[in-house]
Amino acid sequence: METVLKTFAAALAIAIPALATGWAQSRIGSAGAGAIAEKPEVSGTIIILLAIPETAVILGFVVAVMIIFL
Repeated sequence: METVLKTFAAALAIAIPALATGWAQSRIGSAGAGAIAEKPEVSGTIIILLAIPETAVILGFVVAVMIIFL
């Protein structure tokens, strides 16, 4: 039973941040496309803004690995 709970917790540690990141990136991406259409010089800023939420998934993966192996 302990293995099942650890696996479920690890799955949640990845799934919840992944869903939130997907939602955030969809909003940032659509707004960024409009901003780049008007001012092409902001493309670097938009790329950085798209990369920031992705760190939540990476941290979720690290937590999942810690849950499983520790």
